[in-house]
Amino acid sequence: MSSMQSRRDFLKQTGATTAAAAFVPYFFTTPSARGAFATANERPVIGCIGTGSRWGQVVGGALKFGDVAAVCDVDANHVGKARERMEKDQGTGKTVDVYEDYRKLLERTDIDIVTIVTPDHWHSRIAIEAMKAGKDLYCEKPLTLTIDEGKKIIQVLDRTKRVFQVGTQQRTEMNQRFLQAIALIRAGRIGEVKTVTCAIGGSPVSGPIPIAEVPRGLNWELWQGQAPAKEYRLSGDGKKTRCHYEFRWWYEYSGGKMTDWGAHHIDIAQWGIEQGGPGQGPVSVEPLMAEHPVPYKDGHPTLDDQYNAATRFHVQAVFPNGVVMNIRDRADDLGFDNGILFEGTEGKLFVNRGKITGRPVEELADNPLPEDAIEKLYGGKPTTHMENFMNCVKSRALPISDVYSHHRAMTTCHLANIAIRIDRKLQWDPQAEQIVGDEQANQWLSREQRKGYEVEA
Repeated sequence: MSSMQSRRDFLKQTGATTAAAAFVPYFFTTPSARGAFATANERPVIGCIGTGSRWGQVVGGALKFGDVAAVCDVDANHVGKARERMEKDQGTGKTVDVYEDYRKLLERTDIDIVTIVTPDHWHSRIAIEAMKAGKDLYCEKPLTLTIDEGKKIIQVLDRTKRVFQVGTQQRTEMNQRFLQAIALIRAGRIGEVKTVTCAIGGSPVSGPIPIAEVPRGLNWELWQGQAPAKEYRLSGDGKKTRCHYEFRWWYEYSGGKMTDWGAHHIDIAQWGIEQGGPGQGPVSVEPLMAEHPVPYKDGHPTLDDQYNAATRFHVQAVFPNGVVMNIRDRADDLGFDNGILFEGTEGKLFVNRGKITGRPVEELADNPLPEDAIEKLYGGKPTTHMENFMNCVKSRALPISDVYSHHRAMTTCHLANIAIRIDRKLQWDPQAEQIVGDEQANQWLSREQRKGYEVEA
């Protein structure tokens, strides 16, 4: 897993594109004709799927390395503004094509890379179809809505050998605070890690949100995708809805803060305790406390007119190496409301996006890390998250936020959500990727998907 096969070796083994054709969706006739760039200096052609608020930051980094040829969104207002920005920012006089259906963008053989910045419930299907279409891709977190989706993504990634970066930027950016924390742990500065506490915040409460007319230009049917068909809702002040940014607080489309911030902090925590690889992960996940904003029955919300993701929670995960991970909305008793606290046999280390503290940090002046400690951890000189991805597209190396470790972090997040929804402790087999001795709970590893929107490997 330290690197991926080169495209040349891959094509030799598969007989060019013959083997790939067996698993290409019906609307693709051939994978991308360009594949990796013809020369090291060539700028890739980018297609953007999803152009909401987060996309602005993602594409800002991408434009330093490539050119956007097309944008896609089910919201005509979003995609119209995206085209205007791209045509202005690129300053080349060339037009940027617009699509409502992402499949039309993926059909284009001139596009090398796609960025996926859609609501969470669309990530897996689009990512899988992008890989089958021969695209390399950058997808925002959380990558999956269920554990089963993560397994399917890995199956397709292993077949197609695409370069796939997940948008968990803490592995790269934030002044390298998280990299420094992992390097200190690897250097034994807090001894053997025994406990990790991740504070990730709780989802907000909305109260009842009335049914409203679907805004002009929004394809509500397509936006809902695999999720159950529901009425469009919008509060009178225009601040609460079922879609756009607020999708995060509905289990139909996301996982609340457990998958929103959990995708960041639990990823770093499992990296720190070396539990992010294949066959790794927790062996038990227990809900110690959870509060939801609406009543629940058999794990499902009984009201569908307001946010339903957990507002407060404390979940305890135990790993095969004995490390106990506490996943909490807040850790006020420990002195923080967002961040990661590593506790070892010889000290503690706290890190979040704003600071890194603890005795090992204070001692760096007299006992610095080896000069190459960060580079060894990162696999080279740290860059921006997007630059790391673009470098890997050319080298075919594994990006810093690889799908394999992300799937393992998301597995912990999804298990935590399952545990607090059905309110019982889960025993997990990380190698078989199954809940042990609880067939009812195992049914939560996937979910029913609307006809026509299924996620298929």
